[in-house]
Amino acid sequence: MMRKHWVPVAAAASIVLTLTTVAAADAQTGVRRSAAARPTADGCGYTKAVPADRFKGIPAFDPAAAARPYSATLRTSQGRITFRALTDKAPCTTFSFRFLAQHAYFDRTHCHRLTTQKIYVLQCGDPTGTGSGGPGYSFRDENLSGATYPAGTVAMANSGPNTNGSQFFVVWKDTKLSPAYTPFGQVTGGMDVLRRIAAAGEDDQNGPGDGFPTLPVDIDHVRIAPR
Repeated sequence: MMRKHWVPVAAAASIVLTLTTVAAADAQTGVRRSAAARPTADGCGYTKAVPADRFKGIPAFDPAAAARPYSATLRTSQGRITFRALTDKAPCTTFSFRFLAQHAYFDRTHCHRLTTQKIYVLQCGDPTGTGSGGPGYSFRDENLSGATYPAGTVAMANSGPNTNGSQFFVVWKDTKLSPAYTPFGQVTGGMDVLRRIAAAGEDDQNGPGDGFPTLPVDIDHVRIAPR
């Protein structure tokens, strides 16, 4: 998909990853969120939610399956990006990501947002390409205590506490964010791809340093491989 539709942060129904520093974000929210308790069979809080774009169902959390380590490879039009899933630290998030990937949810979508000022991320996972799409369910935050976002971090984008869905971002350069976005992966291959995408810039649709990538990043397929 090559559409460049963009929903400004203020109007988006889902996903918000604002161009703010840690201090500014904490001043706005007034509270730092802590990590959720380790989940039980029903402890992830997978709950029906709107929107439901390309709905694939709602995951039924299985602690044993969630604990199995895996790597994910995003096969994109700009090259492959591989990350190690943090199944031990973010089991609900990694379980959801694997569920969506194995149901081809991310196939033939594109990364709709690149930021090149203040924060440095490539944002993906919205099949509508608008910044407001979602999989039809939401779930709880986790792994937030002391969370940082160095280059190579893969984390969830959200629209507030416990509103995770399908959208995620990959950090291409060390960035500072309030610990409000669940980190669930670490890039093990493809940082050169990310840096090349970032170097090409974006179109400033959402303001200076924030818009659609100049180099279109189409996700052909996400491959899940056991580790």
